[in-house]
Amino acid sequence: MNFLKNFKLGTRLATGFGAVLSLLVLVGLLGIHSMGQVQSRLEDIANVHNKAASLAVAMRIAVNQVAIASRDIVLLEDQAQMQEVDAALIKSRAHYDAAEQELARMLAMPGAAQESKDLFSRILAMKATTRPLIDKLVALGLENKNAEAVQVLSREVTGPQKTWLLALGEFAAQQEQQTLAATKEAEAAYASARAWVFVLCCIGLAFGIAAAWLITLSITRPIARAVEVAETVSAGDLTSQIEVTGKDETSRLLAALQAMNQSLVRVVGTVRASSDNIATGATQIAAGNADLSQRTEEQAANLQQTAASMEELTSTVQSNSETARQATQLAASASAVAKQGGVVVGQVVSTMQAITESSKKISDIIGVVDGIAFQTNILALNAAVEAARAGEQGRGFAVVASEVRSLAGRSAEAAKEIKQLIGASVEKVETGSRLVADAGATMGDIVGQVQRVADLIGEISAATGEQTQGISQISDAVMQLDQVTQQNAALVEESAAAADSLNQQTVHLVEAVSVFKLANVAAVPTAASAPAVERTAPAPRSPAPRPAAPGAARKATALQAAKRPAAAARPELAMASAGTDPGWEAF
Repeated sequence: MNFLKNFKLGTRLATGFGAVLSLLVLVGLLGIHSMGQVQSRLEDIANVHNKAASLAVAMRIAVNQVAIASRDIVLLEDQAQMQEVDAALIKSRAHYDAAEQELARMLAMPGAAQESKDLFSRILAMKATTRPLIDKLVALGLENKNAEAVQVLSREVTGPQKTWLLALGEFAAQQEQQTLAATKEAEAAYASARAWVFVLCCIGLAFGIAAAWLITLSITRPIARAVEVAETVSAGDLTSQIEVTGKDETSRLLAALQAMNQSLVRVVGTVRASSDNIATGATQIAAGNADLSQRTEEQAANLQQTAASMEELTSTVQSNSETARQATQLAASASAVAKQGGVVVGQVVSTMQAITESSKKISDIIGVVDGIAFQTNILALNAAVEAARAGEQGRGFAVVASEVRSLAGRSAEAAKEIKQLIGASVEKVETGSRLVADAGATMGDIVGQVQRVADLIGEISAATGEQTQGISQISDAVMQLDQVTQQNAALVEESAAAADSLNQQTVHLVEAVSVFKLANVAAVPTAASAPAVERTAPAPRSPAPRPAAPGAARKATALQAAKRPAAAARPELAMASAGTDPGWEAF
């Protein structure tokens, strides 16, 4: 059985099941082949021999019917009855010919027995000899030559016809014998197949039992050994000697257990050697954490003072930002007023320009009036001349012309005076327009300067706001740093407590490792508990007092409301003593 260890479990199982399945397939194929033989014999019986026998019987019946019909024709005297019997004779011959053709087709197929073919040839020869004699007999009977017909029947027809019927009976009997032979062959094939199936089933059963027994032993014995090794390891005994033979999966399992055992020996030895070093390191870590905690608390106090200074600086910058914002608003108001003044001056300039244009138009109109007065004066002179020429008849007309001339002169004088006044007014309006234009330009410069001042103050206000945001962010960062520092101090205290607990757990670890039994190594005695580093956690220091700053009441309230996170409760390491932990003992 040891040779099986060189094969994998899959190979063994595949070989065993494959052999059993192969025998099963062989049994199935043998059964199928035997059933095919039986089916072939049965088909021969059903489709060949039985059918040939039935055809021979049908042919024999047809010959008998022809013989009876031919005799009836000889004995009858009524022509109608004779014709009816002759028709029946022809019909019987047709049935005979059809059966003969079918039988000839069957005997022409491959596999037909030669003796059947020979006998069928004899039947054909007898048919060829007897049928003409029967035709002669029927012809004599139809002609009512009964005496001559009786002579032909007794001397010529009866003997060959009887031999023909005997040959047909012999053919039917021969087919029955062939049917019996085929049946015996089928029974023999069935018996042979049954015997082979029984033998192969017995062989397969024996082989399956042997293969199952060998494969089961080759699997269960190594697994039992592996379980034994695992139980000794779980009990802490690492001195087991594991022998590995073979290349199968169970051998690989034993090899893995051997490697695990050796690794555990190395690990336990290393843990024993390192436990003291870990205890010493844990003590040093606890002392270092105590110093680090004190320095962290001092740093937290400094950060609190820095946060107070940053808060004062933030308040001052916020005050400057508020002042700059108010100055920006005043500059914006002055700029708006200056813009409105510039608009009003522009409107005045436009109005003065309109007045100047109107004065120029009035001066032109007065010039037209002066021209009209001059033309009227000339017309009055002409009228006076014409009146003088008219004499007494034109005296009244001369008086009217004189009055008209007088009115024209006075109109010209008035127009001249108005023109002079309008001219002086136009000059003054133009002077006022120039002055107003100068005032508009000056007002525009003032508006530009005020806008520039407003922009500069706005930039100062924006920069102050950004400074306020930056200082606020710095103050928040300092406060967060203060909180983080205080949390770090608490974490350092927790780390110191964890180092103390680690020191105690190291002692427990040494005790737990001493459970294992190593080859050529004495059990390590239980280590004395190392004194834990005792350290009183200092209380969190209160924030340093911050001087009150104007405008910082809200932030001061927020800072006072922000409580320093108390040192979290130190998580008690829930690691139980390894010596009392059933899970560790199981390992």
